Amino acid sequence: MEFSIELDAIDWRLLDLLQADASLTNQALAEAAHVSPATALRRVKRLREAGVVERFTVLLAPAFAGRGLTALCEVSLDRQGAEHLDAFEARVVAEAAVQQCWRVSPGPDFMLAVWAPDMPGYLALSQRLFTQDANVRNVKAFFATKRAKFAPTVPAPDRPAR
Repeated sequence: MEFSIELDAIDWRLLDLLQADASLTNQALAEAAHVSPATALRRVKRLREAGVVERFTVLLAPAFAGRGLTALCEVSLDRQGAEHLDAFEARVVAEAAVQQCWRVSPGPDFMLAVWAPDMPGYLALSQRLFTQDANVRNVKAFFATKRAKFAPTVPAPDRPAR
């Protein structure tokens, strides 16, 4: 995706603050970024309209549900034509339990992060996504035992990633 927007230090400061806490009020955001509230509002609107900010969301604590499991799945397809890749991707993206979907290379065709309430829930999900599709050749699932870091942020270009 091409962006026709130039980001300056103020834009990156706003983006860093929003990535850390998207619930900041415009007033608090402006204060933390050392700009006026009108400037903060105008710039955030511009960043959203340009597609730099895809959406604002809330991350729930995994333990909130009281149980559940995360599986990281390597998926290889029999046929890798564009139409086959697109069809599989569309099907998994439509599944609410799929939290992330990546096309990767080399190795498997896709990497998925999926959440299920328990092992029977994972089995049902895997049958829907992998068993019923004749084009899925191989699936390797790795079950997470601990989440040491989850920080889906994009650092400012002049700072190392956190």
